[in-house]
Amino acid sequence: MLSKTVCATIAGLASVAVAAPAAGYSAVTHDEDHMGQSWVERFAAPGRAQQNVVDQYSWNSGMTRAYPIHQSCNATETALLEQAFAEMAVLAAHARDHILRFGNSSSFYTKYFGKANTGEPAGWLDKIVNGDKSGVLFRCDDIDGNCWQDGWAGHWRGENATDETVICEMSYTSRWPLAGLCGYGYTVAAEKTTAYFASDLMHRVYHTDKIGEGVVGHYADTYEECLQLAKDSPEEAVRNSATLTYFALDVYAYDIAVPGQGCTGEPVPEEEDDHSHDSATSTSSSMSASPTASMTSSSMESTSTADAATTATSAESAEATEASSTTSAEVECHTHDGGEVHCVEESGSDEADSTATAASAQETESSSTTTAGAECHTHANGEEHCV
Repeated sequence: MLSKTVCATIAGLASVAVAAPAAGYSAVTHDEDHMGQSWVERFAAPGRAQQNVVDQYSWNSGMTRAYPIHQSCNATETALLEQAFAEMAVLAAHARDHILRFGNSSSFYTKYFGKANTGEPAGWLDKIVNGDKSGVLFRCDDIDGNCWQDGWAGHWRGENATDETVICEMSYTSRWPLAGLCGYGYTVAAEKTTAYFASDLMHRVYHTDKIGEGVVGHYADTYEECLQLAKDSPEEAVRNSATLTYFALDVYAYDIAVPGQGCTGEPVPEEEDDHSHDSATSTSSSMSASPTASMTSSSMESTSTADAATTATSAESAEATEASSTTSAEVECHTHDGGEVHCVEESGSDEADSTATAASAQETESSSTTTAGAECHTHANGEEHCV
């Protein structure tokens, strides 16, 4: 049994502890700098301050999610562009998702990309949807003075501004909405990718450094060329802008527009081209059901086609009878790096030897004229590319 003295001592020590808390604890609960804080709050304060700094950091601060539209575009043009960009995102996102779902087991995938790995095309498609658009600009003011030319629906500004694109007036009157995919007699194989505003813009955004990075480009242009590229150079097919666009249209048509059926169609055989030299208008046979007069060309690029009169003269045969030939061709042109003009013919029109015409332009400038519906843009090195 404890003595009364021991009990008194213990009681006294307890009263002292209660009356005079430890100096450190007193500082925690009564220090002026921490008035109202518990000791737990005080020791947690440095970590909380660090958390406040972390809260102020945002990894995606300054990111531009929507494609910027220049103030030169009026209300109507802006509305149509915004709708087209939204449809482009839907088109690209589904193409990406098709790859993620089926990989290279998809017959569509192997058709367009051969034996290539799936990561690269899926990434390029996703970049259209989720990539940062800062610095990219679409404008309507024809700053480079190209929209006046027949058939020009727009162009990439090239070395003038590698992330800027001009959309000409013709785009707003000749492009179809994505909801109409597989309508109007359209088939993927027979018509060009520019028929729909969404797919046309896919080609255009890949020209920009921000989205295409100077890697996505023109390795093949026509439907048949793209299929051949998949067999010969799948490593190029996965970064070919036309291939990515054809693939997106084909799988969207099959999976979404007309489920399980699509509208792939067949390319127009060369022997079925119209070789008549009497008519200045050429329309694709599969587009004959076009609902509007402004969309009678197979790509709706232009309804303006003309006889391309070329007079061939030779210095070695000065006494020979002057020969002339007339062809009717509807083409789209744009410029590649280095100044090379790249023209792709419309389906259903006479073959036009644009290379020969360019080579003889200096010799027959006074006697040779060529008028053709073309869509052209200029690459960074001044090369003009027409599709």
